[in-house]
Amino acid sequence: MRLGTFCSLSMALLVSAAACNRIECKAEQPAAVDCSAVNVLTEPEKAAGWELLFNGVDLKGWHGYNGQSTQFWAVEDCALKSIGTEGNYGSDLRADLVSDKQFENFEISIDWKASKGGNSGLMYAVVEDPKYQAAWMTGPEYQFIDEVGFPEKLEEWQKAGVDYGMHLPGGPKDLKPAGEWNNTRILVNGTHVEHWLNGAKLLEFERWNEEWNKLRASEKWKDYPDYGLARVGHIVLQDHGSVFWFRNIKIREIK
Repeated sequence: MRLGTFCSLSMALLVSAAACNRIECKAEQPAAVDCSAVNVLTEPEKAAGWELLFNGVDLKGWHGYNGQSTQFWAVEDCALKSIGTEGNYGSDLRADLVSDKQFENFEISIDWKASKGGNSGLMYAVVEDPKYQAAWMTGPEYQFIDEVGFPEKLEEWQKAGVDYGMHLPGGPKDLKPAGEWNNTRILVNGTHVEHWLNGAKLLEFERWNEEWNKLRASEKWKDYPDYGLARVGHIVLQDHGSVFWFRNIKIREIK
């Protein structure tokens, strides 16, 4: 190729690249996610005493269980995200995310989305102390899980919406599949507890009565004598090694 032809071609390529930088390359950048409609309170919610536990921006108001690192938690597309691990399933001794504040009687609402085969949960009345290796050793759990995609057979007490290892739903439920948002509501008022999923009540029970004590004495909890006993404690999102997303985390204290 002659030098003149080479120089002309090089100049054309440079002009094309410059045009890409000015116009086309901008279109390749991911669109910013609009978070204006999530992680916010309506005026009626504010008047009723609701408050946000997640600001949609960072982990302010949260910390790792017993001071563990929060390196496996992030904020993505207006949601809290547990990053997960290889195989999308890991130890139940990982660093769960814990609310700085503690609560006694409350109503909490949270949107959650599972990845395929994902497993997580929300715990309450959790106690932090070096003698406990994990939050589930003290805190009752509302189970979050992809029932369809989970790689192992699930027992009824392991399925979505249950009081994990304790109380089961009384009928069918409207569980959205992996990749879609579910809404959970939990009411804790004295001894009374309710679990809701996508606007429908799944179950209710009384804590610390004869039936509750009988369930707690089962094989599952025999090595964890402080399970479920605390009246006041932290809200906890579980990191079980699965990718999960959480948003619109709202709580209303019941005085």
